Amino acid sequence: MTAIERSRTVAVIGAGTMGQGIAQVALLAGHPVLIHDVNESLARDGLGLVQDRVERMVAKGRLDRAEADDAIGRIGCARDLADLADAGLVIEAVVEDATVKRALFAALEEVVSPDALLATNTSSLSVTEIAAGLAHPGRFLGLHFFNPAPLLPLVEVVSGFATDPAAAERAYDTVLGWRKTPVRCADTPGFIVNRIARPFYAEAFAVYEEQGADPATIDAVLRESGGFKMGPFALTDLIGQDVNEAVTRSVWESFFRSPKFTPSLAQRRLVQSGRLGRKTGHGWFPYGEGAPEPVPHTAGPEEAPAKVTVVGDLGPASALTDLLEEAGIAVESTEHGGPYIQLPGEGQLVLADGKTSIEFADVVYFDLALDYRDATRIALSAGEDTTEQTLAEAIGLFQKLGKKVSVIGDVPGMIVARTVAMLIDLTADAVARGVAAAEDIDTAMRLGVNYPMGPAEWHDRLGRDWAYDLLHHLDERCPGGRYAPSLALYRLGYAAGDEDAAEADADTGDTGDADTGDADMAGAVGSGTDGTRGDAE
Repeated sequence: MTAIERSRTVAVIGAGTMGQGIAQVALLAGHPVLIHDVNESLARDGLGLVQDRVERMVAKGRLDRAEADDAIGRIGCARDLADLADAGLVIEAVVEDATVKRALFAALEEVVSPDALLATNTSSLSVTEIAAGLAHPGRFLGLHFFNPAPLLPLVEVVSGFATDPAAAERAYDTVLGWRKTPVRCADTPGFIVNRIARPFYAEAFAVYEEQGADPATIDAVLRESGGFKMGPFALTDLIGQDVNEAVTRSVWESFFRSPKFTPSLAQRRLVQSGRLGRKTGHGWFPYGEGAPEPVPHTAGPEEAPAKVTVVGDLGPASALTDLLEEAGIAVESTEHGGPYIQLPGEGQLVLADGKTSIEFADVVYFDLALDYRDATRIALSAGEDTTEQTLAEAIGLFQKLGKKVSVIGDVPGMIVARTVAMLIDLTADAVARGVAAAEDIDTAMRLGVNYPMGPAEWHDRLGRDWAYDLLHHLDERCPGGRYAPSLALYRLGYAAGDEDAAEADADTGDTGDADTGDADMAGAVGSGTDGTRGDAE
C-alpha cells in the first residue's frame, strides 16, 4: 500500500457542503484534518457542522464515545494557507472556476512539502487545465467525490495529462483506505459518470420530443422495465434542470459539439422558462401542496391469446417463453426464421431493434427489460398499419404475465433499448480511448448514479452484436451521427466473431491462425488483441 500515512494531515479548502463531507470522511479514517476557507466564519461553521455530525453518529450508535472524542480532537481550522505546510494531502472544493483554482494551487505549491499531493474535487473542469502553470504538476490530480461524500462510496481518481502515475496510485490507495470505492480514469470531459450518463437523460428527452410518450410514461418504463431507480424526468427535476443541462452542455462543448452529446431543446426551453424542478415548484412535473402525482399511460385490459408461436431465438427476451407457459399460454417453437412471437391474428411481436413498426405489415414492438420476470411494466409500440387485433393481443399477452402495459409512439429503439444501447456504445468508446477500464466504468455507474447494471455487464448479457445492430438501424432512420455505432463497439462484435470462428474451426479440426481474443468488453476493447486490426485506438 502506498496510502498517505494516517498521521499526516489532510487539508480541505472550501467549507461548503462538499468540503465538510470530505473533511468528515478523512477525519473518520483517522487523519488530522484542517479546514480552510477564505471566509473564516464559514470555516468555523463548517468545523462545527462536522463535529455535530460526529456527535450524531454517537447518538445513533454508529461511533463510540472514545472514537468521537478522538476525532473531534483531530480537526481544526486553518486561518492561512501557511498553516497547511505539514499536510500530506490538500483537497480543494471551492467554486467551479478554473482561474480561481489555478491561483489557489499556485499559492499552495509555495507552502506544502514536496511529497504532498494536491487534488481538486472538480466535477466539470479539466484537471489538466487546472494544473497548467504548476511547477510540479506530477503530484496534482482530481479526487471527485459524490455528494453527500460521507454516504456515497464512489470517488473518481482522475489523472491529468501531467499526473505522475505514482501520485495517482497513492491517492487511489489513500481513498481505498478511507473505505471508499475509487475508480481510475483519465482527464476527459465528464470523467466517467457525467460522460457515460448523458444518454440516460438525452434518449428520454428525445423520445419526448419525438412525441413518442409523455414524461411520466417514459420514467415509468425506465423504472419498471429498465430497473433504474428513478426516471430521468423526475431525476433532473431533483437535480435541477439548470444544473443538469449545464453539465450536458459542458460535455457537448468539450467534445467539440459531438452529436453524441447534443443537448435537448425541450430541456433548454424548460430552463429558459424558469421551471427548474423541485426548487422552483415546477419542472417536468409540478410540485408543492396539491400537485398531482405523475400518472403514466397504462393500457386497459385486453384478452390474452390462448396460443402463440415463438419463431427463432428471442435473445435477450428468451425468458418470455417460460413466462408464457407458466401463465397458461400454449407455446409452439420453431428454430427457423424470426426472431419474433407469432400472434394468433398473424401479427408479430418483435423485440425493439432500432426499426419501426411502420416498415412492416402487422408488427408490434416490445421494449427491452432488465429482467422480464421481475419487470412490472412493458412498453409496446405500433405503427399505422398495425391492426387493432394484433395490438390488443400483444397487450393481453403481457397483461397475462402480470405486467402493466404502456403503448407508446412508433419510435425506433423505443425507450429502454435505445438508452441501454447508447450507454454501451459510450462505454465501449471510453474504454477503447483509455478513459477507464470497463470494470471501473461499471462500478462508477452502479455506485455513482445507482444503475441496476453497468453498461459493460449489459453488453455481455445482451450479446456481442445487440447494441451495434440496434444503433446501426437507428442511425439509418435518424442520420446525423448521434446513433452511429463507435468503431470500438464494432470491434467488440468483430473480436467475439473471431472467437466463435476459432471454436468452429476447432470443431472441424482446423488449426489455422484465427485470433481467439476475449469477447467481453473488458478483454476485447483497449487490449490491443482485436484480431487483424491491431491497436484498439
